Amino acid sequence: MRKKELAHFAIESLEKLYPDAICSLQYDDAFQLLIATRLSAQCTDARVNMVTPALFERFPDAESMGKAEISEVEELIKTCGLYKTKAKDLVGIGKMLTEEYGGIVPDTIEELTRLPGVGRKTANLVCGDIYKKAAVVADTHFIRLSNRLGFVDTTDPLKVEMQMRKILPSDKSNDFCHRAVLFGRDICTARKAFCERCPLAEHCPKKIKK
Repeated sequence: MRKKELAHFAIESLEKLYPDAICSLQYDDAFQLLIATRLSAQCTDARVNMVTPALFERFPDAESMGKAEISEVEELIKTCGLYKTKAKDLVGIGKMLTEEYGGIVPDTIEELTRLPGVGRKTANLVCGDIYKKAAVVADTHFIRLSNRLGFVDTTDPLKVEMQMRKILPSDKSNDFCHRAVLFGRDICTARKAFCERCPLAEHCPKKIKK
């Protein structure tokens, strides 16, 4: 089975398994998703969702975040890990959005990755979920799945993103990434692949080799 055929099979299979392809981070707008995603680095989404309500109540938009005292932001996000670096980035994001973008979150990867602490993973998520553009969010689950299915042979996030953009249909890529996260947590986990209940097993190179 060729890569694009396998991609079509994987997309259809995960659509059946996870009908609702949604981000597990909780947010109300582009600014909140941007901030929550920055907080999620080396931290669980569940933990971020516990932290953001108080954070957004205190700093609901780019302007207020940009004027925040870093020490206050640190205190609000302390349980997220790497909180000093993240607090500095959040205030920097608020300032830059306010000063250069009128408080509006930009809609291109190039502009988003200019923001402090914002990488391509975060930028793709915002572009896909908020602006409904073709996006490939190369998180650890997506990278693992892409390798196990033989789509790629690299763990470099940028290489995975660029190669998968050529394989996945543009109108399906963003939702597939969300489903890959659910699949990676549930079945094709880092610790063990539960091939006996995997809908992709029949065409999985890793399964075939066993």
